[in-house]
Amino acid sequence: MKLLKKIGLTLLGLVILLAVGSLFISSKLRVERSIEVAAPAGTAFEQVNTLRNWERWSPWHGIDPHMLLTYSGPDGGAGASYNWFSKHPDVGDGEFKIVKTEPYKLIDAEMKFGPSNTATTTYTFDETAGGTRITWAMESELGMNPVNKYFGLLFLDKYVGADFERGLNNIKQIVEAQPAAQQNDHAGHGH
Repeated sequence: MKLLKKIGLTLLGLVILLAVGSLFISSKLRVERSIEVAAPAGTAFEQVNTLRNWERWSPWHGIDPHMLLTYSGPDGGAGASYNWFSKHPDVGDGEFKIVKTEPYKLIDAEMKFGPSNTATTTYTFDETAGGTRITWAMESELGMNPVNKYFGLLFLDKYVGADFERGLNNIKQIVEAQPAAQQNDHAGHGH
């Protein structure tokens, strides 16, 4: 009986320790990845800004190429959006909407995963000596739930970050494979 009481008290102490510890974990999670591509900022920008291009490079489209997509608003820029519907557990349903753009420099967007998970997403395009550095960042509010905070801290950066890396590598392959004349069509615009 004493052993069971010790085990019970130890488990209770651990739960209390984890709950108190979660108070020191930020309720905001930021995932960020970058890549440099040998292409002008305009060429890289258009891959993200034109939503129908996502079918070619998005890491989630590669997981479920049969997902249902619906587009609304303009083809790209502020107000462009699409919804996705997938039965694959790693993709699910969601919505992506561009809320602000600065041509060839910045895209701000909102993403909704399922009925309640929302994140803000930012893509920046910085010219470098070798082309363009693309940075893909996402911020999400985890709330005060200790389980959500620990899950975010321990797993989300690893898994979402890996998806971002796949997507950025896909963009790199696409823009670097474009003929130089096509890349130059976007170069210098908006600067």
